[in-house]
Amino acid sequence: MPTRSHKPSHSGFGALSSAALAACVLGGCSTPPGVIFDPANASLRWPPPPNPPHIAYVGQLATDQDLKPGRSATTRLGDALFGREPPRGMTTPLAVCTDGADRVFVADSGDAVVHVFDLRTRRYARWTPPSEIASLTQPVGVAYDPSIGLVVSDSGQGALFLFDADGRFRGTIGDNQLGRPVGVAIDAQRRRLFVADAGLHQVFVFAFDGEEITRIGGRGSGPGEFNFPTNVALDADGRLYVSDSLNFRVQVFGPDLHHQRVIGRKGDMPGYFAQPKGLAFDPDGHLYVVDAHFEAVQVFDPAGRLLMSFGGEGRGAGEFWLPAGMFIEPKGRIWIADSYNHRVQVFDYLSGEAE
Repeated sequence: MPTRSHKPSHSGFGALSSAALAACVLGGCSTPPGVIFDPANASLRWPPPPNPPHIAYVGQLATDQDLKPGRSATTRLGDALFGREPPRGMTTPLAVCTDGADRVFVADSGDAVVHVFDLRTRRYARWTPPSEIASLTQPVGVAYDPSIGLVVSDSGQGALFLFDADGRFRGTIGDNQLGRPVGVAIDAQRRRLFVADAGLHQVFVFAFDGEEITRIGGRGSGPGEFNFPTNVALDADGRLYVSDSLNFRVQVFGPDLHHQRVIGRKGDMPGYFAQPKGLAFDPDGHLYVVDAHFEAVQVFDPAGRLLMSFGGEGRGAGEFWLPAGMFIEPKGRIWIADSYNHRVQVFDYLSGEAE
């Protein structure tokens, strides 16, 4: 954590005058928490008029200050005397998920940590294993379920790291099996973990106790084969979807893990892929696919037909620079790791058929 300078600013006491400082000491000058996501942001929507909107921009998380925490009189006095601590932000966020309530987890390969943003308490934390036991080196995937806790894939360590709901490190899975694990998904109903391994060109399936159940695929371009798979997701019926990134497609497997079909192919037209990565499903069963090359998200119906897309290259609201993982909550809130913009962007799905 950055240390504070013990030299007051040249203005006397930072941003506070001597009179204001005295008022803080005697009467308090705390400030209440702010609004994390400004409702006015929702005016940015896709598709544009005159089409009915189906996606609304909500905001972003980039640093701990985006939680808009309130500040007590004591904290503000410390800021005035010693200077305010700099914001703690992200370096290369590659994956995001929530705990289904108020906490947002972000895997940051550049910082080698998992950022934890608590939207209710406005607290920020960084999760890593105890240094004397293990260390994260390149966390690139996250998934959470109360039945197992937080699962973090580390492509540098070749393992899955497990944390309980309070951030306590519980151990690893796949240390001697995985090559370069990337995306991870949890099948709580069947107590299975799915891991896309970009190094071995396979999808691993583990039981919650760490036992390897099976592997899917191998390197190739045929049905059920992969060329650098990066992300995995499960739909409401238990089907497995895999971003087969350098085969420029998404492959679909049934709950029995038998290959069913392929969505998309290489191209630069709508409905095609250049670098498919993050996958997720909205409450109405539409498939969302992040394309890191197109800097956009494409939305497909359950039959694999393109419905719409949103995003574009840039640094503004609703624009991306090498987006990677994504997550959609059951109520339709969409979280996208905008890796080279050093942030997570947030959207809402506006229920209704996205035509």
